[in-house]
Amino acid sequence: MLKKAVLAVVFSITVSIAAFAQQREKFIPFINSQHAWVDSVFNALSNREKVAQLFMVRAHSDLGPKYIDSVAGVVQREQLGGIVLFQGGPIRHAQVINRYQRLSKVPLFVALDGEWGLGMRLPDSTVSFPYQMALGAIQNEALIYQMGREIARDFKRLGLNINFAPVVDINNNPRNPVINFRSFGEDKQNVTRKGLAYMRGMMDEGIMVSLKHFPGHGDTDVDSHHDLPRLNFTAGRLDSLEMYPFRELIKAGTSGVMIAHMNIPSLDNTPNLPSSLSKHIVTDILKKRLGFDGLIFTDAMDMQGVVKHFRNGEADVRAIIAGNDVLELSLNSARAIDLVLQAIKQQRLSQQDIDARVKKILAAKYWLGLDNRREVVYANLYEDLNRPQLRLLNQRLADASVTLLKSDYTINSLDYSKRTAIIGIGDPELSEFQQQLGRRFDNHLYFMLSADASADDVAAVSSELKGYSQVIVALHDKRVRPRNTLNYNGTVRLFINELANMNSVFCVFANPYALAGLPGVEQAKSILICYQNDKVMQRAAAKVVLRQLNPSGRLPVTVNSFFRYGDGK
Repeated sequence: MLKKAVLAVVFSITVSIAAFAQQREKFIPFINSQHAWVDSVFNALSNREKVAQLFMVRAHSDLGPKYIDSVAGVVQREQLGGIVLFQGGPIRHAQVINRYQRLSKVPLFVALDGEWGLGMRLPDSTVSFPYQMALGAIQNEALIYQMGREIARDFKRLGLNINFAPVVDINNNPRNPVINFRSFGEDKQNVTRKGLAYMRGMMDEGIMVSLKHFPGHGDTDVDSHHDLPRLNFTAGRLDSLEMYPFRELIKAGTSGVMIAHMNIPSLDNTPNLPSSLSKHIVTDILKKRLGFDGLIFTDAMDMQGVVKHFRNGEADVRAIIAGNDVLELSLNSARAIDLVLQAIKQQRLSQQDIDARVKKILAAKYWLGLDNRREVVYANLYEDLNRPQLRLLNQRLADASVTLLKSDYTINSLDYSKRTAIIGIGDPELSEFQQQLGRRFDNHLYFMLSADASADDVAAVSSELKGYSQVIVALHDKRVRPRNTLNYNGTVRLFINELANMNSVFCVFANPYALAGLPGVEQAKSILICYQNDKVMQRAAAKVVLRQLNPSGRLPVTVNSFFRYGDGK
């Protein structure tokens, strides 16, 4: 019965977005078929150049000419399969992409982690869409599909062709330090629906995606960038929960899957072996049991989760033996290529197996249209990446994510003529949210308190509030990423408890998990969860308070016994 329900959900999403989708050749059959262009390129490669196609090197455009030149040297000498872009600017990125493509005998994969669009790596010059936790609250997947298409258009305009997204990890551990707000939430079907819409949008627009992080990084309290997480769950639990979104999106035709660096004894009991180096996990489970025939990417091979126990290039060799097709960010790609060639001579690997993967990689490049190379055009690049429709869509997504917890009675009872205190906590400056409300409330006063406000500052605001009949409170997390706890001191937290008992309207511009660290906030009559601290979310919240928007979001995670998954008006 559950399987039938999921198939119905997938069919529903397919039908709802079909009007937008372009007719493209299906990726999986395409890359597993023979193509004259692929054969001609393959036959022109030496054995070393074939192995090099399995590697992608890190690239920045903000680290100066010496760094850019050094990457150019690696691309030219090693003839690698691709680059992964990180921080920089649009014009500088376009310049390095054009330069590196010219140096490459075979067109390069050019990838970027764009979970919330180009803004994930280029936040100052491109659009950042809502984090996936906010998208998990949205009830209209067609909006997420459209976001996927717009992100793909941005990628293509900048010369990128792979987005390492979406994250389809199920975040059922509030303490998760590495996934958390990057996940659509804790419910496997909701994660699957959102991931499917996002994936389809990007692939329909003609770029590759890579689901991450197989077999599921959502229930860990260790960051694999810094150490090797260990998952002690049963194989049955992992199969029915963590792997569920991957299984469904593989059926739907995803182009890529990224393997996490995690030790999972129930799937492979080899001591300290990361999942990315496990042949049983990569080949037996992902390829054979789940039937995945697309491209398998490792997570970054410079992370401590993989190199801590397998040093000096051994991790690279083992990753290829395990069945991965593309290795992201080897610590030393030249050494890794030498070691792979040595492993072929030692019969740890076969040339036939390498050849098959190289042909799949080349076929993927052919599917992307890289047989017809075009340089990125610099003219109007910034304007194209900041086109008005992106701003409009971003606001629609924010509007659709706002989640009302408790009753809307207090909001509906607000009187624009009464004395109103509009309080911002965690942001010492006047916020967009406060300014939006101030234009409508005739008799208002702004109050701002920093996260570490003194007892005297708090007491002064508390005393002033006695003269106000209406109180609207905004809780801000000014940090770059919304963590699961707010960095407010004890005095500020006690004041929030006091405000919650004053029939205040609360608007939380922070990670929803942060509510668990604010004892007493559940006493507030109306709480708006807005997921992150940016102007788009603040404008969405202001619309709700001003009764211009009916909030439709649903909480994508369980915070505590007061605020549970699915809560919302």
